[in-house]
Amino acid sequence: MAFPDRIERTLELAQPVPRVWEALTTAQGLGTWFGNSAEVDLRVGGLIKLAWSSGDAATLTIERLEPPHVLGYTWSIYGLPEGDPRRTYVEFTLEAAGDGTTLTMVESGFAQLPGDAHKTAFDGNTGGWTSELGELVAYLDGRL
Repeated sequence: MAFPDRIERTLELAQPVPRVWEALTTAQGLGTWFGNSAEVDLRVGGLIKLAWSSGDAATLTIERLEPPHVLGYTWSIYGLPEGDPRRTYVEFTLEAAGDGTTLTMVESGFAQLPGDAHKTAFDGNTGGWTSELGELVAYLDGRL
């Protein structure tokens, strides 16, 4: 049996596409809901640097950028040692839905990992996205 390769979530948001795009692509947005601070170089090949008060940090490399509808980036895989070259690919797609937005998030690339590493990364990110997307909704609703 093959390991699952992707995590996919779809959210129906009350805010319009430009507001959701801002939350995904600005230092203020990302530094509020996804980390405790962020730096954003918003271009293909640019970096998004996130930091948390815990001391954790992440660097994302932008691979796809189609404002205001698609943001895709690669980042290191949870549970692998620092410097491991393997990455997963995360893509956010935004579509207008009436006055709101349908957001689809897909993270793929987990199948490249063997047994225990796959379980650690896939389970960690599955739970992580549940938490982080909940924080995105709270941020958009003005509760963060």
